[in-house]
Amino acid sequence: MKKVSIFLDSSALIAGVISENGAAHVLLQLGETESVSLTISKFVFNETTRSIGRKSPENLANVQKEIEKAKIVIAQDPSQEEIQANLYLMDDPDDVPVLLAAIKAKVDYLATHDHKHFLNDPKVAEKAGLKIGTPGDVLAWIRENLNLQ
Repeated sequence: MKKVSIFLDSSALIAGVISENGAAHVLLQLGETESVSLTISKFVFNETTRSIGRKSPENLANVQKEIEKAKIVIAQDPSQEEIQANLYLMDDPDDVPVLLAAIKAKVDYLATHDHKHFLNDPKVAEKAGLKIGTPGDVLAWIRENLNLQ
């Protein structure tokens, strides 16, 4: 069976790094055991470190540590031309690089806590051809479809 591939946006990565109790942290643990393949983009890495540095600087060192422990692949960002050509995918142009990186990485699921730009607009997932949900949704999907427990 093919290993499940998950793209984490910055909200999911931040949640996984800061909280040891949530579904996002469980996804990081599954990455550690190589039960799933986790991917972020350079854009997500930079957004994550900037946000944690501002809001929770005591956790900044944990970002790189968790990325290494969870064996997260850092994919290249889409080009400016690709971003401009795909602005139609969603209302927020700032999140288009994240969506495009997930599409290009050919992941099974994009994990996010961003309701405003990703989760509340089902057309984003439809246009992108991706499953998009919270880390909890991703875990439920894994349990239901792949019998990982």
